[in-house]
This record gives sequence, structure tokens and C-alpha cells, in this order.
Amino acid sequence: MQTFTTKQKLHHLLSFPVIVAALGYFVDIYDLLLFGIVRVQSMKTLGLDVDAAGTHIVNWQMTGLLLGGILWGILGDKKGRLSVLFGSIFLYSIANIACGFLPQIPVDDKLTLYATLRFIAGIGLAGELGAGITLVSESLPKELRAIGTSIVAGFGLLGAVVANLTVELAGDWTVAYFIGGGLGLLLLLLRVGVLESGMYKSLEKDTAVSKGNFFSLFTNKERFIKYIKCIAIGLPTWFCIGILAMMANQFAPVFGITNLNPGKAIMWAYVGISAGDFASGFISHWLHSRKKAIFYMMLFTIIGILLMLFGGTKTENTYYFYCAWLGLGTGYWAMFVTVAAEQFGTNIRSTATTTVPNMVRGLVPVMLMGFDFFKVDYGVIASVVIVGIIVFALGIYSTLTVAETHGRDLDFTE
Repeated sequence: MQTFTTKQKLHHLLSFPVIVAALGYFVDIYDLLLFGIVRVQSMKTLGLDVDAAGTHIVNWQMTGLLLGGILWGILGDKKGRLSVLFGSIFLYSIANIACGFLPQIPVDDKLTLYATLRFIAGIGLAGELGAGITLVSESLPKELRAIGTSIVAGFGLLGAVVANLTVELAGDWTVAYFIGGGLGLLLLLLRVGVLESGMYKSLEKDTAVSKGNFFSLFTNKERFIKYIKCIAIGLPTWFCIGILAMMANQFAPVFGITNLNPGKAIMWAYVGISAGDFASGFISHWLHSRKKAIFYMMLFTIIGILLMLFGGTKTENTYYFYCAWLGLGTGYWAMFVTVAAEQFGTNIRSTATTTVPNMVRGLVPVMLMGFDFFKVDYGVIASVVIVGIIVFALGIYSTLTVAETHGRDLDFTE
């Protein structure tokens, strides 16, 4: 295994692809979580039902992420990693700016229009993380890969914190949408200086190798199982964000808390996730194992959930504290996406790496449907426990049984 001096490490870890990918993911997360943060405020302004209409719009955004993940993943393998970074960021930036104009648009059916814009934004947002992680994974030495991708995600996830602070400081949710869209368009200028992945360029002219074949993930049994396991590993992260943070206001009456602000819950969760993502790369590097790092962080998350639900949460700040705890525990997001990148060959790596996290995000509506279904008969706490048991069982099993990829050479094809 190659060793590096401190200067060499900094040269690789602070290289232009890493910096630009981190900034890109920062804007991506800002825009991705923005609706969850302004959900209550924007629903009231537009005269829509906070819970029913809000869930409807979240589902459409997540569906856009699901479909966009497939679209951008295939394009990333067929046309290059950079084409995805340019196309996706332009699409979600324009959609977010349009969301800022919603109160002024003379349309009676604001719900359908809002849902459509978040669906388009979801398609655009789907491409950023997978393409960025793929590019960084293929650009860095294998010994520094985990730390590099953790820097990208750790910094990028602070976008959720900035999004919440922007909403609070601006005092108007439409301004936050304008800022998010503007930041995205500014990023396009930075992207001009980024070079394409060397591994992809060496494969680009090879017509004998099938590139970006999404269905190849399903036609081979071993590859399909590996793909499904990669998705399952990420489910606990969006269980915590999509239900316990984004739907925080639904837990307030159960705990006897006057008010729980979903925007603050999301912000504190992402403070934890950002710290967790920074730490996960170093933990994996220290343990020489992706699997052990993710497994231990899952166990830490489970403890936090049990304390949140059954440990006597009585105040707003206590709930936010546990949101930060869950964020810290599920801060293996970059690690899980890196595992997906390392499992598959260069010819379908972008397809797998881009679709896997968006499949997880796209399953949020399924988790919310399960939550709403069980809630009718069993109440909020029992409902979230039932969904949580299923999600963590799948996540832990997949983590323990997927192939270890620490130190794997990525210059191979399927």
C-alpha cells in the first residue's frame, strides 16, 4: 500500500475536483432540503394543507430524484461524469428560482404547480452526488479515497444548515429559493475548470465495452444482489431525515411539546450528519474497513432513536439534540455512496453510484406511506418503530454481507 507525506495528502485531498465536488454537494443539499425547511411556511402562504399537501410534494420531489438518478447515472457512463455535473445543476437551479416566484404566478392549482417544480428540481438534484463521488473516487489514490469523499460530503451537508439559517435571516421562504438557484448557477462557472476522470477517458473510446447499461444491474444475479444491498445500507439515513426530522411536528403532541420546527430538526440533524461524514472517512481509514465503520455508526444511531422515543423527551431542544445524535450516527452517507462506487466497474460505476443514493431517497415515500398506514391504528411512536425495525434490519444485514471494498483498485470493467 502506497504511503504519502502530509504535503502529498493535502495536495490530493484539496485538489480542484474535491473542492468543486464539495461546493456542488453543498448547493445540492441546500436545495434538496429547502422544501422540508420551508414546508410549513410555504404551505400557509399558498393556502395549502401543511401535512397532506406537504407530504404530496415531498413524494413528488423524491420520485423526481428516483427517475433523475437513473437518467443522470446512465448519462454519466455514456457521456462522461462532467456532463452530469453541468446538466443536473442547471436544471435544479432553474426549478428552484421558479419556486421563488410561486406566490406571484397566476395559477389556481398551486399544489400541482409546486409539486411539478419540486419534481423537476428532484430530477436535477439526483445527479450531483453520484457524479461528484464517482469523479473524486476515480481521481484520488485508493488509500485516500475514503477521506476525500468524506470531505466532499462533510462540507456539502452543511448546506442544510445554511439553508435553515438563510430562511430565518431572510424571513421569507421565497428569498431562500432565489439564493439556492443563484448559488447553483454560480457553480456552473467553477465547473468549467474541472477535468474529466482519467479512468473514464481511457474507456470512453472503447466501443467493445457496454457503458451506462442500467439494466445490466438486474440481468446478473450476483450484481443485482450487490446493487440491492448497496441501496439497503443507505435506508436508515433517510428514515431518520424523512420521518424523525422532516415530520418532527407530528411528534410534538406525543411528547407534550408545544412546538417542533421541522426546519430546525433538519438543520440539527445535518449538523450531526456533516460531523459524522467527516468522521466516517477517518474511521474507515483507521479500521481498514468500510463495513465496520458503517455498522458501528448504525448501532450508535439505534441507541439515539431509542433514547429519543423512550428516554423522556419533553422539550424542543432535547428533540433537536437527538436529531443531531441521529445525524452523527447516519453520517456514513458518503461512505455508503463510496461503497457503491467501489462495488462496480468503470463502465457502469456512474450508473450505480448515481442511482443508489437516489433509490434510497426515492424510497422515502414508501417509508412515509408505511408510517402513515401504521399511525392510524397504532399511533405515531409505534408506527415509527415498526418502520424503523424493517429499515435497520435490512441495513444491518446488507452491511454485514456486502463485499469489503477498502483499498480496492477501481480500474476495472464489468
